[in-house]
Amino acid sequence: MSNLPKDPIAPAPSKPNEAGSVSIQGHIKIYDPTTKEVFINKRNAIHYENFSIALAQSIANQGEGTIAEMVFGNGGTRVDPTGIITYLTPNNTGNVAALYNQTYYKTVDAKQTYSLDPARNFMETRHIAGVAYTDVLVSCLLDFGEPNDQAAFDNATNSEGAYVFDELGLKSFSTEGPNTGMLLTHVIFHPVQKSLNRLIQIDYTIRIQSLSNIGN
Repeated sequence: MSNLPKDPIAPAPSKPNEAGSVSIQGHIKIYDPTTKEVFINKRNAIHYENFSIALAQSIANQGEGTIAEMVFGNGGTRVDPTGIITYLTPNNTGNVAALYNQTYYKTVDAKQTYSLDPARNFMETRHIAGVAYTDVLVSCLLDFGEPNDQAAFDNATNSEGAYVFDELGLKSFSTEGPNTGMLLTHVIFHPVQKSLNRLIQIDYTIRIQSLSNIGN
């Protein structure tokens, strides 16, 4: 048996990397595609519990969990008589989380049979080889004629109208039907009115990033 001392810089036995993490981030841009005026450009809150369920359902091919709708509401802010806006906290906990006051929704999964405008309301994935993240771009257009009972002009004097939007989110697909899935994201912003005289385009980006070597 050798009496030579052990190599002080000998590498430790390797072990498989079984630890990891996933980061999910969201960002929205709301603008008029005709005038190029940008109304909102900000990050959103992720509902991590619901998103984890949706991811698991998706990769397990359970028939649910994929992003299906973009939902809109008018209950995310409070505006006092002097015009000061108070922003409420996004709802990103609890399985039954929802917008504060949802008033409209639009199908953004072009593969759903009930999608009314798949050419302009759709999703796509974007990935660059060699990087550890992939983006899901959710594109949604509110056309001139929708919602069909909207005001003619964007001149609302208060934020109480059904289509003076100040909150927005993404919902997952559910076999129970449209607009019945889980709330996956929620973002609150200053009120933006949808009216007959303007188009509103929403580009919603969800970045899913794999973080490796956690705990090594």
